[in-house]
Amino acid sequence: MTAARIALTVAALALAGLAIGIAFSYDRDLRRERERVVSGSRAVQTSCGQIEYAAAGEGQPLLVVHGAGGGWDQGMLFAKAFVERGFRVIAPSRFGYLRTPLPRDASPPAQADAYVCLLDALGIGKAVIVGASAGAPSTMQFALRHPDRCSAMVLLVPVAWAPGRPEGAPEAAAIPVFFEASLRSDFLFWLAVRMESTAMMAAAFATPPAVLQAASADERARVREMFGDVLPVSERREGLLNDARVLASLQRYDLEKIAVPTLAISVADDGFGTYAPARYTAAHIPGARFVGYPSGGHVWVGHHGEIVSEIAAFARQHAK
Repeated sequence: MTAARIALTVAALALAGLAIGIAFSYDRDLRRERERVVSGSRAVQTSCGQIEYAAAGEGQPLLVVHGAGGGWDQGMLFAKAFVERGFRVIAPSRFGYLRTPLPRDASPPAQADAYVCLLDALGIGKAVIVGASAGAPSTMQFALRHPDRCSAMVLLVPVAWAPGRPEGAPEAAAIPVFFEASLRSDFLFWLAVRMESTAMMAAAFATPPAVLQAASADERARVREMFGDVLPVSERREGLLNDARVLASLQRYDLEKIAVPTLAISVADDGFGTYAPARYTAAHIPGARFVGYPSGGHVWVGHHGEIVSEIAAFARQHAK
């Protein structure tokens, strides 16, 4: 055998070994993620159908509604700080995410009604609702349709209507663009997670790369965990596509009819453009308050502790 043939054989064996190693790692990691999302939650049958949720803590009920690409795990990742502050956190998976099926009517009003069904199943009369990002439309509908079940409302980097908002706004387009390929295969998203690319995480979370690069180690770890928790993305596919449909056709809600205490929070350099809608929404809900930060992107990098404290104080103030 010539030296060239030996070199090619060695190279082929090395590539084969690499491929086997990648396949093993992918299979191991995906099994672990599938076990994680099943073991950490419960699926309960309600009058609105099956709803998956996780719950933790004791005290005042806090209903935490996740954004696009989430599920109960995204909600609980954010809300674990509230458990430590003495709240009872309930984090559902919205329609089409993980073990909550996508019904024929998966609109924000229908999703808001499903929150009531979940509260009924858990024996909870009223709760403060916290809706993040793409969870904001159903959160606002909950306050509008069920004020007797809503102690107060928090809108965090909310996807909402505002004057001059272009049709097919950035946050609606970003969902299919970023996830289009990975929705077909968990493997592609797994590769993105394993690369731990700051640029990819910044793009996924509409956050300036420089902000993420300059963040503390704790904040970077929080964003990495959020990014990794999107796996298995295939089990969030229907929810993501439904969010894209909802966000592409947002309408102005009757904000002046919202009668519950409201806090809206956003960040000026959020690439999904939630700052102006959050400010507009707060300006038109009677008595609402708006809190804005100059930088931090869509995942409020550098302000997590402040925001948690702000929401906790607001929720306690309006406990009922």
